[in-house]
Amino acid sequence: MRNYLRNAILIMFASISFAHLGFAQCENWNDSPQKDDAENNHSIYRQALKAKDFAVAEEYWAKAYEVAPAADGKRDYHFTDGIKIYIEKLKTADAATKSAYVDKINMLYDQATECYKNGAIKPTKCQDAACIDKKIGNLTARRGFDMFYSINAPYSKNLEMYDNALALAGNDIEYTFFDPVATMVVYQFEKGKLEKQKTLDYFFLMEEIAQYNLSKNEKYGEYYDQAWSAAKAKFGKIETDLFDCDYFKPTIQEKYDEDPTDPENLKTCIALLKKRGCPDSDPTLTKWEAEWKSYAQGVNAQRQAEFEASNPAMLASKAYKSGDYAGAVAKYREAINQETDNAKKGTYHCSIASILFRKEKKLNDARKEAKTASSLRPGWGKPYMLIGDMYATGARNCGDSWNQRLAILAAMDKYSMAAQDPEYAADANSKIGKYRSSKPTQDEGFMRSVKSGDRVKVGCWIGETVTVSYQ
Repeated sequence: MRNYLRNAILIMFASISFAHLGFAQCENWNDSPQKDDAENNHSIYRQALKAKDFAVAEEYWAKAYEVAPAADGKRDYHFTDGIKIYIEKLKTADAATKSAYVDKINMLYDQATECYKNGAIKPTKCQDAACIDKKIGNLTARRGFDMFYSINAPYSKNLEMYDNALALAGNDIEYTFFDPVATMVVYQFEKGKLEKQKTLDYFFLMEEIAQYNLSKNEKYGEYYDQAWSAAKAKFGKIETDLFDCDYFKPTIQEKYDEDPTDPENLKTCIALLKKRGCPDSDPTLTKWEAEWKSYAQGVNAQRQAEFEASNPAMLASKAYKSGDYAGAVAKYREAINQETDNAKKGTYHCSIASILFRKEKKLNDARKEAKTASSLRPGWGKPYMLIGDMYATGARNCGDSWNQRLAILAAMDKYSMAAQDPEYAADANSKIGKYRSSKPTQDEGFMRSVKSGDRVKVGCWIGETVTVSYQ
């Protein structure tokens, strides 16, 4: 990440004062005489919130929050769930009431932030300062998200909030920041409210975060890539005003200087010069292309072949990124044949399953690979998530309405299995909630003499037997 932008953001964030939160409520229920009541109210409102019964959720949330704003001292639910409740209330509020709700939302965000900062909230797996900073950073990013989509805050203030989030969360900022930041940056630039250099800084910062997560974040890397691709497209309308060869050359030269003897680095730098419109006659481009020609000869070609032969999994990833899905599958199979660690084999089988499903639409083959992955990595939620997605997205092609809804039950069964893995529990439960309204109806079951709890086989290619439950 560019140091000058990071430093500027850090200075800005450091200047913010939390003095007005001197009396922020950060109590937890651990030593409270009302602990049992608080825990019961917490459980009731959380269930109501999942069911989107916001009236009940608000009633019991208020009771839990009053006793223990910081819950058990390990999570920020009482703040963030309260925000969700008030965001929902904004949808139907008049102007006067809306202002009061916005104040409440801002207060809850401020309190949650302060409770992290003063140590009142310490997640079990997040004890050091760097981890807490990232928690605060992503909490601030969600605040920016709400400012953009629900509160309609001024763009200048909204961007300041995201600057604060980036300063703390860095590359670990949640991928939801891409779209609102890109929209605001492009708009502010078009209206003359954001200078060219700052606009470019945002562009490269977002690009770096996306690239970092695509290579490092196995769980959400593709989401970052997709979010950045959509956000990057928004810059299309202003790219001719932002980018030129001379502007990019110093940055590309810095990249070249990092390792001038690395042919892949050299190749990347040549491609970047051409992409930025540098003419063939450009002296730097001419020099680097001559170097590349030299690298491409003799021993370099042999070394490259040896390197590729010993790194099939990396080449599989490259093939995938380039759109060569068949090549990616072939390389993953090479990696499987070379690997002795079952967990890694499971990962490669799951990658093959994802390609066969999402890119080649070979559902039976994809399911087989996912099941193999599951057997090699017991307890791993990802293969079940993948099969659940296969069933859910393929449900519409599974015959009549009854069989389509049975396919949804099969998908929900797989999501339930994925939810046993803490890493995938949140995503799995979210999808279960999403598809509840697509379960069979009592009327459909009555017509077929099928009762809740009966075991029924799903038609079409799925062929699974599910326990019937109704909406």
